[in-house]
Amino acid sequence: MGHSYGGMVITGVADKAPERIRRLIYWNAFVPNDGESLNDMVPPHYVELFEQIAAEIGDGSVVMPYPIWREAFMNDADAELSQSACDRLNPHPFATITDAISLSNNPAEMETPKSYINCTEDTSLPHSMAWHPRLSEKLGLFRLIQIPGGHEVCFTSPERLAQAIMDAGRD
Repeated sequence: MGHSYGGMVITGVADKAPERIRRLIYWNAFVPNDGESLNDMVPPHYVELFEQIAAEIGDGSVVMPYPIWREAFMNDADAELSQSACDRLNPHPFATITDAISLSNNPAEMETPKSYINCTEDTSLPHSMAWHPRLSEKLGLFRLIQIPGGHEVCFTSPERLAQAIMDAGRD
């Protein structure tokens, strides 16, 4: 299972070792095709923001500023929970945002079964460039599980997310 950027990771692993994976579960995650980077799937103002943050930090990483984290990623949490989660964030390597993935098969061509969990109040991407169906449809045939909640529903409603994972992964 991959969440957000983790969709890049699980897609790459599934392409290289499909025999080791029973099902891919994307949870409000990026779904790349061959040659795409994360920056290819986000709005232009995010590309600019990532570049600006990386330049300010200067060590090749990006950390989401709290105001953006609060409003876009944890919009369904209270301020205390949002701040606590933000304080635990690790820097994200900038190159993983800009480097393109190399795949022998795009996700729609992969025979591995796929599921997509979509949190319907996720505003980490603008709804004009929503996770579902814009990214999920790149999977070809997939099981859709929709639940209420924002991008980090693991903090705000872990039980709901756990049930969605069970539903997404069932045979």
